[in-house]
Amino acid sequence: MTPRPTDSNVLLWPADAGKYIADRSTNVFINDQAIVKAAGDAARAFKDGQHSLNNFKALPLHPDVANETAIDFIFAVDTLNFSFWSDNPEEKYKVKYKGQFYSGYWSIVAALKRAEDEGRPVFSAKYMSSVEKDEFAHILRSDSSVQISLLEERLQAFNEAGQVLLQKYDGSFSNCIRSCDKDAVQLVKRIATDFGSFRDEAVFDGQPVAFYKRAQIAVADIWLCFEGQGLGEFRNIDQLTMFADYRVPQTLEFFGILQYSKELKQKLDGREVLVPGSRIEGEIRGCSIEAVERLKSETRKLLLSDKSTTDVARIVNSITIDNYLWDYAAAHRAEMAHLMFHRVRTIFY
Repeated sequence: MTPRPTDSNVLLWPADAGKYIADRSTNVFINDQAIVKAAGDAARAFKDGQHSLNNFKALPLHPDVANETAIDFIFAVDTLNFSFWSDNPEEKYKVKYKGQFYSGYWSIVAALKRAEDEGRPVFSAKYMSSVEKDEFAHILRSDSSVQISLLEERLQAFNEAGQVLLQKYDGSFSNCIRSCDKDAVQLVKRIATDFGSFRDEAVFDGQPVAFYKRAQIAVADIWLCFEGQGLGEFRNIDQLTMFADYRVPQTLEFFGILQYSKELKQKLDGREVLVPGSRIEGEIRGCSIEAVERLKSETRKLLLSDKSTTDVARIVNSITIDNYLWDYAAAHRAEMAHLMFHRVRTIFY
């Protein structure tokens, strides 16, 4: 993103960054009428109980008990939670675990659980800090013709995460959580400061902006796993935003919430790989954040207007709206196949 003069060098939190970018975007636009319509669908999904705080533990490969072992699992997984798209859309990186093939985010979960079953303590800080390339490549070995992307970068992130945990937090991410005194924003910032691979920041029109996709999703996963209790209790969890990746923007376009310029649409349809940190990438991510902030507000408003759903409205935040959109994409992949997601090869998402 081309720097321009600015009066402020203060790094904008993702919610503020989203608004700042949306106000200045020239290739990505937010359709508020589409947000109103989508909010109705989202409100019905929450009202029907399709999305609740216990969804996280109910998923087959996730921990089913909220404890410090689950926190170790979440942090290790989210350290590697990036860049799952393939150059050839017909072929994907896949991992076979207990007779089933997994792709995308689930491929990393399956690979780490497979390694644990094989006797490797992949969720321990000591192991993370010292595992070497050959063994790490074996852990992430593919069961398809496509190998995982950014292997060197993943190893670096994994090693660094383990080393920082040992040096600063006595080998436990739970201690990092405790050090932030139930402050979700402070925890996200602490992760981004201490763990370099989570430092998802850029400059847009001369203004430093933060997206913090993986740092936020790590905190959100802990909140969901613990259902807002114990180590998952955060007094300001609603200040977190959606997780600006490449799948949720595709869903927002499908709903008509995000609209793209002709130039950008041609780039996406041509499967052009965008430059990390480019203005176009920033517009897609920033407008996605702002769009979900508006969708969250509209969905809450609908639920609060009905006395029977006021309790449901309390769990509606940008985290649960993001999960709703991500799950929608997974369930309607064929219907959305004609819409190309933006391709950026990066460690941040």
